[in-house]
Amino acid sequence: MSESIILWQAEHRHFSRLLDLLERQVAAFHVDDQPNFELMLDLVSYLRYFPDRYHHAREDVAFGRLAEREPQLKPVVDRLLQEHRVIAAAGTELLKYLQQVVDDVVVERAKVEAAAATYLVYYRRHLAQEDRDIVSRAEQLLTQQDWDAVAAAVPQGADPLFGEESDARYRELRRQIALESKET
Repeated sequence: MSESIILWQAEHRHFSRLLDLLERQVAAFHVDDQPNFELMLDLVSYLRYFPDRYHHAREDVAFGRLAEREPQLKPVVDRLLQEHRVIAAAGTELLKYLQQVVDDVVVERAKVEAAAATYLVYYRRHLAQEDRDIVSRAEQLLTQQDWDAVAAAVPQGADPLFGEESDARYRELRRQIALESKET
């Protein structure tokens, strides 16, 4: 298995864990059980920053290469590329609401919940489809030259949450992830 595929799958696992944590916080919000809005804000900020800037950008190049090698995948690839834009827009909207809540601005509960639900549904479905339909095909069809092109097209960015040196902003989020790992 190529290093690029291993990284791709590891990042998907990280994103899924974060979506699980977000979903638990949204569920607490739904039943008035004091969610941690700052944690939610950090979580969505990370998902808007790192995956959208680095992970999805790398995927966009890999998807293009994959569609060239297997043209019948083009409709699936086109849909996944569109979903990258939808996920980014949904994340921006959710971030806006979470920032308002953290800033003590009154925001309708329904707006926050709808934005979170939209984000969670799109993101989870997107990850599942990539894992089911794309990752294995990319592993089979893409060459080292393709992976080199993917790497060259997007500057390497250190993962500020799961990387070796995490950003101070995500300290509480890392702590929460570590606590939940111990519970499972």
